[in-house]
Amino acid sequence: MNICFETFGCRLNRAEALDDQAKCLAKGHRLVASHADADMIVVRGCSVTARAQRDCEKLIEHLRAKYPAKRVFLTGCIANAKKLEISDESALPTFSARAYLKVQDGCSCGCTFCIVPKFRGAPVSVPFTEVIDKAKRFIDAGYHEIVVTGCNLMLYSSEGRRLTDLVAALAELSPDCRVRLGSIEPGAQAMELVNAMHERDNICRFLHLSVQSGSDIILKAMRRPYQVKEVDALALEAVRLMPQICLGCDLIAGFPGESEMDFRLTKGLLSRHHFTNVHAFPFSERPGTLAAAMQEKVLPDLRRKRARELGAMGEECRRRFAKRFVGRTVDVVVENDNPPSGWTGEYLWFEASQATGMFRMITTSRESLRKRLMKFKVRSAHAGTLYGEPAASGR
Repeated sequence: MNICFETFGCRLNRAEALDDQAKCLAKGHRLVASHADADMIVVRGCSVTARAQRDCEKLIEHLRAKYPAKRVFLTGCIANAKKLEISDESALPTFSARAYLKVQDGCSCGCTFCIVPKFRGAPVSVPFTEVIDKAKRFIDAGYHEIVVTGCNLMLYSSEGRRLTDLVAALAELSPDCRVRLGSIEPGAQAMELVNAMHERDNICRFLHLSVQSGSDIILKAMRRPYQVKEVDALALEAVRLMPQICLGCDLIAGFPGESEMDFRLTKGLLSRHHFTNVHAFPFSERPGTLAAAMQEKVLPDLRRKRARELGAMGEECRRRFAKRFVGRTVDVVVENDNPPSGWTGEYLWFEASQATGMFRMITTSRESLRKRLMKFKVRSAHAGTLYGEPAASGR
């Protein structure tokens, strides 16, 4: 059977889609990129925001109208979703440049804005030994970066081990394979993760925090399990230990009751710590959540305006951060061959400059560079992207 996959949403959705694709291949099915060539189209949906859900529903409606004879299978975080039942746990995704390793699912935190527990359920952790075994298989398959994913990574717990223990164990598997953390929440365990990162060179210098707001009043209304002072302490310690670390954050603009002062406090948080990877979203009412029924609504136009302003602050910080790497050597996991490009450990996009003789040499080589971990010398930075050439000691 020919199967086409369409995936919306987060790293966890991507990890699950890659796992399903590998299982389909192991069972003898064929993956196709075109809807027209598919016998079945698997749509992995996302309902975190109204916009994500709307985009997903539009695609489903389009597919059913254009291909009434084809089977459209819904999975992921969306209404009427089902699990794709293909039982081959030995199948390993090998077609992405970086390995996505799902270690946890579900959440019990009860944030007032979040609909994800409706689709994901209670927290469940993949057994520690299974995670390590799969990571070893990824390394044996030639991967040089493992991206650790989950619905709420801070809830990972297996065989007496927490997330910090798991990340440390993953980093010990191979010095030539780096480990990248997905989003985490501020708190005591996050500080432990910062220390673990500092102690191990192959844990990516990238820390993405699910901050959501820089106002304690709003964080309390959201039922977030931390205060702004904990975010401050975590960011300060991370930069003190690792001055070149990239700090990222998720933010919600225009949550019910968010005053102009609350918004200024969030902007102040961004300014204090120079977050360079900012995901700012206007608040989206999700039916069935407590926040959807809250009064003191912020007008939708103002929500969008605030989100754009936060996003612009993040982009400016990213441009300044990228310029700090000019003249330095960076490690890049290559995702594309022509031109060679990919992510640095600090989550900056790098692209080999086409004007250099070295570029022509490596792009005319018959051997693909994809998945390889290579050293590049940064010659310039523009709009948050790095440009350069392979370093003399590139690998």
